[in-house]
Amino acid sequence: MDWATQLALSPGKRLDLLILGCNHWLSLNCYCQSVALTPSTISIQECIVPPSFDKRFKADEWHRWPFNVIHQAFLLTDQWWHAATNGVRGVSRHHEHIVSFIARQWLDMLSPGNYPLTNPVVLRRTSETWGHNLIFGAINLLEDIERITTNKPPAHANRYRVGLNLAKTPGKVILRNRLAELIQYQPTTSLVKPEPVLIIPAWIMKYYILDLSPHNSLIKHLVDQGYTVFCLSWKNPGLPERDLELDDYLQLGVFQALSAINKILPNQKVHATGYCLGGTLLAIAAAAMAREHDDRLKSITLFTTQTDFRESGELALFIDENEVSLLEAQMEETGYLSAGQMAGAFQMLRSNDLMWSRMIHEYLMGERAPVSDLMAWNADTTRMPARMHGRYLRELFLNNALSEGRYQVHGEPITLFNIQLPIFCVATTADHVTPWRSVYKLHYLTPAEITFVLTTGGHNAGIVNSPERTDRSYQILCRPAAGHYIDHQQWLQQAPQHAGSWWPAWINWLNHSSSTATAPPLLGLPGQDSQQLADAPGAYVFEN
Repeated sequence: MDWATQLALSPGKRLDLLILGCNHWLSLNCYCQSVALTPSTISIQECIVPPSFDKRFKADEWHRWPFNVIHQAFLLTDQWWHAATNGVRGVSRHHEHIVSFIARQWLDMLSPGNYPLTNPVVLRRTSETWGHNLIFGAINLLEDIERITTNKPPAHANRYRVGLNLAKTPGKVILRNRLAELIQYQPTTSLVKPEPVLIIPAWIMKYYILDLSPHNSLIKHLVDQGYTVFCLSWKNPGLPERDLELDDYLQLGVFQALSAINKILPNQKVHATGYCLGGTLLAIAAAAMAREHDDRLKSITLFTTQTDFRESGELALFIDENEVSLLEAQMEETGYLSAGQMAGAFQMLRSNDLMWSRMIHEYLMGERAPVSDLMAWNADTTRMPARMHGRYLRELFLNNALSEGRYQVHGEPITLFNIQLPIFCVATTADHVTPWRSVYKLHYLTPAEITFVLTTGGHNAGIVNSPERTDRSYQILCRPAAGHYIDHQQWLQQAPQHAGSWWPAWINWLNHSSSTATAPPLLGLPGQDSQQLADAPGAYVFEN
């Protein structure tokens, strides 16, 4: 209503849209005439070229009659609707983003590539297979419907099993409470760095994204580099955990883990590492520890972590006062936010890549896409407790209390400005959940030394970035403690570019602050019988 009302009161904008529509119609008309009069359409300049990230119309078949006209008309329509839903004066920025997002969802659904009669690649495949692709596609569709209704994992995901070929790094569960397990990993080197690494994953995901297959396991990589590694594995909450708070994640997760590590390695400081929401929790914990003059941390590493939520990306489309109130009402009944709600929201953010392209491939082309370890992990969804998630959305997303020094721990406010520890911060170029420009804002929230890394890839694939991969690159630049602030555009120009994975750069950064190597500690807390400890990956990771 806001968008429609303001557009109705903006004759200049409506005139601009009318002119744009007429220009598009004339361009398409001229293109059609050129196509009709020219035997070869290869040399004809198209009306509009899709952006580089749009792969829908890359196949040669799309540039032949009549599909060249069809896809050009669609792209022009897409461009017109983008102009219509953006730049209307008087519309709130949040409403403008929502309307633009909704228009994009409708256009993505109506793309000619989604329908067999207007997709030349599907028509060619149907002709080659005498329609068998559509039969196989129908079978795939029926299988998926059955899997969704019975809550089974995606097809072929069973080739990846936690503890069998995922989360295989040897270790022991040395601590378990009602919210988390703490895993200590078995050393693989004769000597280890004295300062251990504690990994705090997000509770919106299973921890083993950092311990996938052995060749791309960050945890295994750390252990092989001579680090004593600990990792939290969060419980998948249900109705009994509905009243868990963010403070419980601090106390039962971060602080109990640190206490356990201090008993195993007394007088040794810890390299704390947080991923996504786990990084936000780590930032809160570090600020609270700084307030209390608790110096148990050696350094902080943050992976795709937001601490200022004012520009929190397209996920913020689902978060305003109305939506949060609705979610709170729903969670009041169920006791948690369901995994399906979270997965649906993330799929909509990248509907072309995560929904429509897969449907075309599996239901129209009749081919099952191969399942990778990362895809199998992505299907292993989790829930979030009602009270914790409500506070997280209200205080961090809506009120931005953490960056403004109003977030309270133990009844007293904390500020990130008190953090003086060196920070290694990683963001990714194609992150739709935590945009890198939002992650970069940490630079003006703390005077601490920040080594900032921007790597190619998305929210997950950019982090699961083993040195074996040669198709990645990253930029890295260190701002010294109390150094001058530069904005993200200046940073892009000044930060040197490197080929490959950023993992070795992080290891070098950790090594720079490490002391002389020492013998590895025993597995478990003092007095614990290691034979009686549960093996990694523990029990909580198997909860559905």
